Order: sequence, then structure tokens, then C-alpha cells
Amino acid sequence: MHHALSLGPEINTALIDLDNAIAKAVDAAKAAGLPQGLIVAELHGHAHAQTHIMVS
Repeated sequence: MHHALSLGPEINTALIDLDNAIAKAVDAAKAAGLPQGLIVAELHGHAHAQTHIMVS
């Protein structure tokens, strides 16, 4: 997404940090043995909740 939009350096850094944190969390969840479907469901649920907050 950051390639398609003109973002300030602070936002770009925050986006990179967020992406790295999510990737590390997913890797840790996989290493702990969580099924991939559960990881996807958790991420989807969080995205749904954040979308609800944005449109409310």
C-alpha cells in the first residue's frame, strides 16, 4: 500500500514497523503450533473490528 500512496516519512516508518510486528507475531504463532486457519481467523476478526470502529 505504501507504494501506491504518497505518505510522509513518519507514516511510512510506522507502516513498516507494523508490518514487521505482524510478521513476527505470525511467525511466533506458527512456531507455537497454532493452526494457520486460527491465525487467519484472528487477523480477519481484528480487521473486521477495526473496520467497524472506522465506520461507526
